[in-house]
Amino acid sequence: MPRDIVASFLNYARVEKGLSQNTLIAYRSDLEKLDRFAKNAGKELLSLERDDLTRFIKHLHESGLETRSIARALVTVRGLYKYLILDGLIKRDPSANIETPKSWQSLPKFLLTEEVERLLDSPDTSTVSGLRDKSMLEILYATGLRVSELVSLKLADLNLDMGFLITLGKGSKERRVPMGQSAINWTKKYLTLRPKLLGGKSSPDLFINDKGRPITRQAFWKTIVGYGEKAKIGHITPHLLRHSFATHLLENGADLRSVQMMLGHSDISTTQIYTHITNERLREIYKKFHPRA
Repeated sequence: MPRDIVASFLNYARVEKGLSQNTLIAYRSDLEKLDRFAKNAGKELLSLERDDLTRFIKHLHESGLETRSIARALVTVRGLYKYLILDGLIKRDPSANIETPKSWQSLPKFLLTEEVERLLDSPDTSTVSGLRDKSMLEILYATGLRVSELVSLKLADLNLDMGFLITLGKGSKERRVPMGQSAINWTKKYLTLRPKLLGGKSSPDLFINDKGRPITRQAFWKTIVGYGEKAKIGHITPHLLRHSFATHLLENGADLRSVQMMLGHSDISTTQIYTHITNERLREIYKKFHPRA
């Protein structure tokens, strides 16, 4: 791979666009896939044409990559070629007007309300670690945070008396999100026993593991998978609770703009996917219960 081009683009994305480290890692992975594809076609990144990129997107789909990951790869590719034009390395953008076929797009999965209740009831709250996990799950469902935002929470980010928290989302954009009384109550209970996890030490991080260190994304991912199995829901991910949060809000009458703000989406079109979920569910309910459906 032409490391200088990729490194320059990633540095540009970090400095000029303010993208997070996790996003930059994902971008690098996407570009590595593109570079391998180009080499297999006997080409370099600078020589790829629109047809090549179309075949690359199709290749990702045929390899079993999820639609969300394909869409992100397309964003990465577009960003790269826009940067190369700005840098004067190419004159024409081969990624212009390339779209992910609508037939590939799938609606995000979400949990039913009763499944969420079973999941939230899974931790053993008689233990400190179980109480911590209960608080994490409650906050995740109450706020729709990304898992990276959840594990990055600091004590100073909470305002339990006012009922909200502050988080830094993508692009280091700060937003305030209401928590809900259940999440507030369980978090207060966790905070009373949190010192036991610290063992006399101090930490600005809200969620601490059994060794007194901040919980990682990977550790919480494994934790929620375990609770999903315990609740007999099957394999779940932290993002599934985010989808459930948004879907349940819209189902109960929340307006799209408010949900967009709580999720931290920069573009409302990203949030609109959840209206498709609720519309699809309404159709299913209609077919199931209407006598002449």
